[in-house]
Amino acid sequence: MKQLILRLLKVPPEPIDPMGDHDQLLVFRAAENYFKYKLVLWAIGQVFTVIGMLVGLGFAAAFTTQAPGWLIPILVLLEIAWLVFIIVQGVFSFFVLRLDYEMRWYKVTDRALRIREGIWQVREMTMTFANIQNISTTQGPLQRALGIADLQVQTAGGGGAAQAQEGQNQPGFFNMHTGYFRGVDNAEQIRDVMRQRLREYRDSGLGDTDESPEPVAAIPAAAPASSPDMLAALRALREEMGAFRASAQALAKE
Repeated sequence: MKQLILRLLKVPPEPIDPMGDHDQLLVFRAAENYFKYKLVLWAIGQVFTVIGMLVGLGFAAAFTTQAPGWLIPILVLLEIAWLVFIIVQGVFSFFVLRLDYEMRWYKVTDRALRIREGIWQVREMTMTFANIQNISTTQGPLQRALGIADLQVQTAGGGGAAQAQEGQNQPGFFNMHTGYFRGVDNAEQIRDVMRQRLREYRDSGLGDTDESPEPVAAIPAAAPASSPDMLAALRALREEMGAFRASAQALAKE
């Protein structure tokens, strides 16, 4: 089933390692309790789905008793098809939920990190320590009870922690300036390691992998005009202004 869903959804393999020293590569995965956390949310959704199905079947049964004889078999078939659909989608969504948990990758080197998540919509982002501005953790009540948290990494232009916190749980929310190590059970340890590497990166003065541009030669400043030349130019300008004023007055008299 796992291989079938991966082929059906065309999920790519493990992401490549980010730039940096691969001897210092650390790979983190979501904790087992993160799957339990998602499973609780999935179960709540399934309960509401089943309740809706039962209500719909109740209305359909009431309508079937009053329907003409030729319509009853069609309604029964529709009810059975609806019941089969609910069961199939429940099983399929459970496997997708499990794969969404298993196919999460959080990779960190001494220079950058890479995050891969998602099954329906695969999202992958890379952040360099040169652009990281803030590393923090977020934890809701249910996450706290399960001993897991989300590690939040922000780069320049992320719009602030409040905006990221507001949108992180919204459907389809994706901010290229904010990355999450979701559902880890050692968020504080990961945060401390990343902060240490961030300090080492900045202290070492490492730059980007691109070569530095050649220095641009300084343009020599123009030589200042001598005082006699400046005075002569001002006198000529005054004479021209006087001639222009006289011509304007002559035209006005005509």
